[in-house]
Amino acid sequence: MRRLLTLLLFTVFLLAGGLASPAGAHPMATSAVLLDLRADRVEGEVELPIDRLAIAVHRGLTPAGVLGADRVSLHRYATRHISAAGTDGTPWTVTLGTGTVRTIDGTEHLVYPLTIRPPRGHRVTDFDLRYDVIVEELLTHRVIVTVRHGADGDAKTLGVIDWATKSLKVPAGQGSWTRGFLSAAGLGIEHVGQGADHLLFLLMLLIPAPLTAAGGRWRTGSNPPRRSVVRVSHVVSAFAVGHSLTLALAAAGVVHVPSRPVETLIAFSIAVSAVHAIRPLVARGEVVIASGFGLVHGLAFASVIGALGLDRGSLVTTLLGFNLGIEITQLLVVALLMPSLLVLARTALYPAFRIGTAAVGLVFAGSWMLERAGVTASDPFEGPQTWLVGHPLLVAASVGLLAAVARGVAPRAPKQAVSQVT
Repeated sequence: MRRLLTLLLFTVFLLAGGLASPAGAHPMATSAVLLDLRADRVEGEVELPIDRLAIAVHRGLTPAGVLGADRVSLHRYATRHISAAGTDGTPWTVTLGTGTVRTIDGTEHLVYPLTIRPPRGHRVTDFDLRYDVIVEELLTHRVIVTVRHGADGDAKTLGVIDWATKSLKVPAGQGSWTRGFLSAAGLGIEHVGQGADHLLFLLMLLIPAPLTAAGGRWRTGSNPPRRSVVRVSHVVSAFAVGHSLTLALAAAGVVHVPSRPVETLIAFSIAVSAVHAIRPLVARGEVVIASGFGLVHGLAFASVIGALGLDRGSLVTTLLGFNLGIEITQLLVVALLMPSLLVLARTALYPAFRIGTAAVGLVFAGSWMLERAGVTASDPFEGPQTWLVGHPLLVAASVGLLAAVARGVAPRAPKQAVSQVT
């Protein structure tokens, strides 16, 4: 009955999540605005992922359609949502050229040439870029803005536009590197914090941390909390080392792997970690899995910043900031969940909780693998995933409440093997 009660709680989460609007496992698919500042004008381009653009305009779009039947309406839509003004509020002229379709990191984008001009006779000075293409409808969308000063200048990350921040001040002079660093850190926080697959991967690795692998099974025992915390720190560090290595290599163009197999491998990594949470695959497997699949996750992180054309110095700054954001998010997840898991692991409910959670993770991972491999057209569990990711504090509080109740109802975990539900 206790095990059924725990599984029932997860079912309630899934049913509630089914009421949420669907979003992908990577809801942070980004647009990009690349600006090239000249003396009398600003040139550049706007890169819009067609799948996200379709959500914003509430219609189905295809690469052929955006250049055909939908060409005029989409041009008008984008033009309405991009504007610029000087620091005194004087409007500048914004012109979008003829759109083309380009594949960027495996995703079809509608790309518009962009020209921004100050009033006639004026030179380019500091100005405000106001932009809400897609983000005015899709709350999880992000727009990365880069700027280059002159044809021979170096591209730098200027900032990120989202639903809450729809304008950026563009300096006519060389901007501070700290702004790009902080923007990249925020992007890293949002990328993991809103990516259901990355969060689920981390959760699958945290679940076995309070337990001991013995005889091919998970056993509860007398592990002190300090030892569990050390194990978690090893997991987070191993993942950080793995993704940092491939993130740097991929963003620098040293290695390149198409996004479809990378995303499929990420789903596979979640499936492996879920199986490990049910029954240990190797001794200290969480560290091995985290370091190995961290390499794969780094390739996915690189897709966010790899196509921005940053110079070497700005690339280093962006990578450092992005990595910092990722690590901050991981530590927040650990801080929210680990205390409850340590308490819950010392109760009779933990086997059911562990296996139930891992089973949900395995189902989600399997659905992602089928979708990303092109076997299925969509993920039927997108609603639950969106709801769970959108309510992290509620999820953490629910786990904490379950731990508190379990401690009172069943304060002692059985000492025998608990890797199977009978």
